[in-house]
Amino acid sequence: MEHVIEELARIVQAVSKSPSQARQVSIIVESISRFMAVDVCSLYIADDNSTMQLIASHGLDRAAIGKVGLPAGVGLVGQVTKSGRPVNIGDAKSHPAYFYVAETHEEYFKSFCGVPLLRAGEVIGVLTVQSRQQRKLDEKEEAFLVTLAAQLVLLATSQTIPLILGNIVNTRITGSKASPGVAIGQVNICDSGGLFSVVDAACDNVEEAVTEWHRILDLVRNEIELERQLFGDKVSDNTLGIFGAYEMLLSDQSLVEGVESLIRQGNWLPGAVRQTIQNNANIFLAMEDPYLRARHEDIIHLGNKLYIAWKGTNVQQRYDGEAIILAGQQVSVSDIARVPAGKLVGIVCFEGSSYSHTSILANALGIPAVMDTGDIMAMHNGDTLIIDGYQGQVILQPDKSVAAEFLALVKQDRELDEQLMKLAGEPAVTTDGQVVQLLTNTGLLADISPGVRYGAEGVGLYRSEIPFMVNENFPTEDQQVSVYRQVLQAYQGKPVYMRTLDVGGDKQLPYFPLHNEDNPALGWRGIRFGLDNEAILLTQIQAMMRANEGIGNLHIMLPMVSARHELDQFHVLVNRVFSQLQSAGSECSLPPVGITLEVPAAISQLPFWKDKIDFISIGSNDLSQYLLAVDRNNARVSGYFTNTSPAVLSEIRRTIEICRELDIPVSLCGEMASDPVAVVILVGMGLHSLSMSASKLLRIKWLIRSISFERARELAEKALTLDNPAAIRQLIEEELKAMKLDQIIV
Repeated sequence: MEHVIEELARIVQAVSKSPSQARQVSIIVESISRFMAVDVCSLYIADDNSTMQLIASHGLDRAAIGKVGLPAGVGLVGQVTKSGRPVNIGDAKSHPAYFYVAETHEEYFKSFCGVPLLRAGEVIGVLTVQSRQQRKLDEKEEAFLVTLAAQLVLLATSQTIPLILGNIVNTRITGSKASPGVAIGQVNICDSGGLFSVVDAACDNVEEAVTEWHRILDLVRNEIELERQLFGDKVSDNTLGIFGAYEMLLSDQSLVEGVESLIRQGNWLPGAVRQTIQNNANIFLAMEDPYLRARHEDIIHLGNKLYIAWKGTNVQQRYDGEAIILAGQQVSVSDIARVPAGKLVGIVCFEGSSYSHTSILANALGIPAVMDTGDIMAMHNGDTLIIDGYQGQVILQPDKSVAAEFLALVKQDRELDEQLMKLAGEPAVTTDGQVVQLLTNTGLLADISPGVRYGAEGVGLYRSEIPFMVNENFPTEDQQVSVYRQVLQAYQGKPVYMRTLDVGGDKQLPYFPLHNEDNPALGWRGIRFGLDNEAILLTQIQAMMRANEGIGNLHIMLPMVSARHELDQFHVLVNRVFSQLQSAGSECSLPPVGITLEVPAAISQLPFWKDKIDFISIGSNDLSQYLLAVDRNNARVSGYFTNTSPAVLSEIRRTIEICRELDIPVSLCGEMASDPVAVVILVGMGLHSLSMSASKLLRIKWLIRSISFERARELAEKALTLDNPAAIRQLIEEELKAMKLDQIIV
């Protein structure tokens, strides 16, 4: 075999461009047969019962595809499954594990080589080749198969089988949890607009194109205002701020002038829009922070809106049925606005994240949503679909029994939410009197209202980066004051922890180019960037303190602190701003200053920092990533990221104990705060302040009000003696079930 690397690259590229999983697996088996000059190449995938189903073959009887299933351990395929290693023999029939399958008509083939598809140590499939010639594959040929099997792992799951074979009844597809709840309804596929299929072309008349560009901008502005009105009083003014963000983007000079400049350089209007939107979206897409990375979706939504306006497409759609589920590559806020009141019950996005505007709005509306499912080619308009926002999954074409089961869950879920709303004004206090403060995480004006409605006792993490990311230059001090003051006023009388600007490394500003780094997570970011750009940080500090005048609930939080000198430098700046404001007649006050504890090295230095910090907020997401050396946004290793890691729990306990000794208030923000299993352990370890997404507040409050601190302490102590994350989770889940809190388990 020659040119192995080139062939591997060609196959992988062809697979990545294929529009469906069925075609992808066909390309692989056909390409292997051709390149290796073998008579048969087949792919088996394990179903939920561990039966190896034949889902693709080049050379075996086509009638057997989708019909043949080998029970666990049966035949040479079963031998590969049991051993987790390749089986490579010249004479298959002489092997004691040989098992003849009549439907495949494989009696003509003598040799056999099968390699496992391994995921997390488990065999999820087998890739095989067979030949009429009696010969064992050489090492290079076997290695080629092993490499392709590793590529197939990225495609293959048990849900692959029905999607490829077309038997999609009750097929479950997993995505990302975006908005909690359960719903069942009819699919309505959203047209994303098609901007990115536009090619560059010459502009026939530059001045006419520029005039048309400004006409389209005005048209889309008017559409956005109409859509704002369509929501009426369904959501709060804060949530309607999403439309304000779109209007701000439409006025952004980097967009307006960027398109005009490309037109004058000779590109036609659609090409200029595509190129400018792509450039702006890429800035956000390259960021590590998932919340900021999600902003690229807003820009793409807007680009498609502009393109639709240019095409003059009639966006009016029929919404048949009383329960509509919007689905598509991306579901925009505009799509949501156009569904008649009371009909929208769920949202499914093939792309996107839980930090997108779509997710935020779904949470505000109380609509279940699942993101990042991947392309669901088998989904069509009018199909019945179930959304499980708690588990982050959808079920295609549920049969009557499954549909009835979920309809009962929908009713049960609705009744629970109605009951839990009664807790919105109640404290989170354990049955033996231990009070736990519940705060919310936010970053956009649009997602302030859910926290207020669900009874958040303040903002535990306000991400201040957004005004910096969407502007064409650094936002002025007055612009920042306006934004910060709205947040502080919304939670007047309650603490608001504002994190200073966290850019640098991978978080690029369009107007302030930063050098790319080999490892941005460990690079020039957070407080390091701020202190190296003193003028920017000083302006932000002054804006925060001015916004806090007459309100008095501001707490300033520093990201990624790892050394004493960073705290010293920051306090010098805070005191300088305070003195200047007082000299100017301001009645501002010095706010408490603390840190997000994300860098593991900070834990052992806390005793040295006692006189420099007023509070600590454990940033569980980044702290866990650094402790476990796992990027939770990397699909290949994200399975190692767990809230019940013994290492993470031990370090959090150590932090709590140090803070107790130093008399420093400590809280936790991050995903752990909304995971019921982790919350039981955190409360049991003595943590009395948690910050989470607004949608999780009431269920976590219900949990805390259902358990005693003493019982949580006993469970935490037992959990900390275990060295297996799964065992820790099982321990707490069994307790929650015994307490009849099954609905709260995620």
